[in-house]
Amino acid sequence: MPAPILSRTVLVVITAAAALTAPRHGLAQGEAKRLDPAQFPPTDLFRELQLDAMACGRDNLAAPCTKTRQLADPLMDHPLLSAACKDTLWSVSERAVVVPRNSYERREALNRESSDLMRLCRPATKPIGSGATQAKDEKKPGGLGGFLKGLGIGGGSGQP
Repeated sequence: MPAPILSRTVLVVITAAAALTAPRHGLAQGEAKRLDPAQFPPTDLFRELQLDAMACGRDNLAAPCTKTRQLADPLMDHPLLSAACKDTLWSVSERAVVVPRNSYERREALNRESSDLMRLCRPATKPIGSGATQAKDEKKPGGLGGFLKGLGIGGGSGQP
């Protein structure tokens, strides 16, 4: 190959490698460590962690495995994440290491656990109809007073 074509090919390969290792959502490379403990971590962060863990399992290379651990470690201390989410983060972090022989079981375990992150690591919401918006006039009397009023004996408010 002529020299200009060869140098252009090398440049394309280097640019492609840099693009693959660059953070996709701007949340990698230490930004996970600066998360606000009063706010739930963004979904993009968990998606990036999932993709990096899958790349670690597939390629068995140091870059995606290290990045996976760097993203997962600070999240394990986040106060708003559930115990199930933190357990999954721990498992992903423990498995995201380069091994001499990349087995099918290791890849599948990392894929399964990283997919569980998207399901387990989301903010808790109250179910619809949880009773949190019940009006005061709709409250039913409870306790012994309500029981006695239901029997026609008396009420909890002193009224017959």
